[in-house]
Amino acid sequence: MLNDSVRSAPEQDERPRPGRTAVPARLVRVIVGIIAATALAVGVSAAPALVAPAAAATYVSSKYTAPKYGERSKDVTALQQRLVKAKVLAKKYVTGYYGKLTKAAVKKFQKRVGYKATGKVNKKTWKKLVKKTGKIKIKKAKKTKKGIDRRCLVKGEALCVDKTKRKVYYLKNSKVIKTMDARFGCSSSPTREGRFSVLRKKKHVISNLYYTPMPYSIFFSGGQAIHYSADFKARGYNGCSHGCANIRDKKTLAWVYKRIDVGDPVIIYRS
Repeated sequence: MLNDSVRSAPEQDERPRPGRTAVPARLVRVIVGIIAATALAVGVSAAPALVAPAAAATYVSSKYTAPKYGERSKDVTALQQRLVKAKVLAKKYVTGYYGKLTKAAVKKFQKRVGYKATGKVNKKTWKKLVKKTGKIKIKKAKKTKKGIDRRCLVKGEALCVDKTKRKVYYLKNSKVIKTMDARFGCSSSPTREGRFSVLRKKKHVISNLYYTPMPYSIFFSGGQAIHYSADFKARGYNGCSHGCANIRDKKTLAWVYKRIDVGDPVIIYRS
């Protein structure tokens, strides 16, 4: 293309003009070719290396999304994280579910700043909460040497569910007291992961969807619960659940059931 462009240049450029020395057309083409090649080489060598940018720090959202009572979402999690920073909600209650504890925390914050305590997060309340709590960096959950998620290490009782090792741990004051084999949801109905809390307990319950018994159910997210499974005891890991965490040791689960309380943290993760 370079030689073609030179050949198609107007012929007058190849003729001598008054006061100028004629330059042979062939020499012009050689000079232009050298300049173009040099520019290309410099451009390649001077091009900056493509370096992957450093991962940006992740912060709790400051965007108002109008979270509502009864809602379960990442927006509720952001609200709860700010309530924790404002010291009106315990860290172990960051579950993503807007229940009674979160509503009470919102009321407490509203009273503190002189607003009407409604328990509802309007734009005015959210703006004040963001202003009071500022930028909150989200820390990545760390694990102990034994593979226990650090979020499980709290004062009091907690249930730590490791989907990788297929275990459920009952902890008291950050110490593992009981360990149970566990089976989780199929790929079409996976067991949710994250930080939850015990919503309710039912010793004898039948699934409304699948009409199967769920003894010693400890509900942590909607209809998902940690419960005893006769099928798990009979077939082991050949089967899977509809989203619950199945336990095959009924005696140990019954022992844990008596000691765990509503509000206690339930952490579900992969080690």
